[in-house]
Amino acid sequence: MALINLPDFSGELLDEFSARKAERIDTPVIQPAEPFLDIAGEDLRRRIFMTESETGASLCLRPEFTIPVCLRHIESATGTPKRYSYLGEVFRQRRDGSNEFYQAGIEDLGDINIASADARAIGDAVGILSRLLPGRPLSVTIGDQAVFEAVVQALGLPLGWQKRLIHAFGNMIQLESLLASLVSPQFVTGLDDKIAQLVGLEDEAALIAYIDETMQATGYSTNASRSPQEIARRLKEKLVLSETRLDDAAFQVLEQFLSLNVPLVNASAALSHFADAAGLKLGNALARFDGRVAALSNAGVDLSLIEYRAAFGRPLDYYTGLVFEVTAEDSPAVLAGGGRFDRLMTFLGAKDRIPAVGFSLWLDRIETERAAA
Repeated sequence: MALINLPDFSGELLDEFSARKAERIDTPVIQPAEPFLDIAGEDLRRRIFMTESETGASLCLRPEFTIPVCLRHIESATGTPKRYSYLGEVFRQRRDGSNEFYQAGIEDLGDINIASADARAIGDAVGILSRLLPGRPLSVTIGDQAVFEAVVQALGLPLGWQKRLIHAFGNMIQLESLLASLVSPQFVTGLDDKIAQLVGLEDEAALIAYIDETMQATGYSTNASRSPQEIARRLKEKLVLSETRLDDAAFQVLEQFLSLNVPLVNASAALSHFADAAGLKLGNALARFDGRVAALSNAGVDLSLIEYRAAFGRPLDYYTGLVFEVTAEDSPAVLAGGGRFDRLMTFLGAKDRIPAVGFSLWLDRIETERAAA
């Protein structure tokens, strides 16, 4: 039984989902915690309500719907393409507002026309909010993690640094801290003298043998979550990363990219000019970006509503490409947010790669905006 009342516009929402041929799906309130802890991101992990099963398995109250909907799709062995809609409670520790609130949304699974599916997600979010907030001007902010990844890769940084920067995408405080570390490297300290010597000599076999010997002597090997080989690999990687320095020219390129903030109608030209000036080859990523802009225009979405911010991301680790949020005029509250998550289905156990995009609507915030109208 719900502890809070459904918003009075729920019927309109369900009509909108039906008109968009998105099948209504329910998922259990109690969910396995592991997927959220592994891939949802730090922002969500620290706000999850944890519990346990009778056998000691880690469970949680449903903190969002994307992962449960994807798990349900995999379990049902349903083919794609498939569109799902949902409306139900989620549970998160929040500073403001209730820890239990309603979310609704659409998950679009398996459409291989990436540009068209991205455009449909944005168009659906804007269209639904336009019905729920009639006459209220809306604005959309979009980012593209794939373009950021292409820039980082084109700069030729070690793979470990690429992963760190990509993981921080959308969190400017964390990203700026990482960039500062790249400009002024902080060398690894506190290593056992013998380990430091073996790492420096690049004698991997001797390093693994020494770590194994130490683990056996201390009894740590019995409960260790990592093998000596993995510990050695991570130590070497840490040393390489600590000694990597981003030169001033590359740092300025990243700073210039992250400062891009333009209307979407000008974004393709701005990105192309940036890539040419920096001497970076971003061909595929820019082609996909241009394809999405064209698809949005073809879908009848008003491009004047949309701003592109190169540094914009959302605090969920499973996004892989498009990310976006929708707000109403004169209000900072995010009413809808979503993006593309092409790697999530495989991570959750799908046998084949399934492209996916979707968005969530924050019903408590929409209700507040309706009351203020």
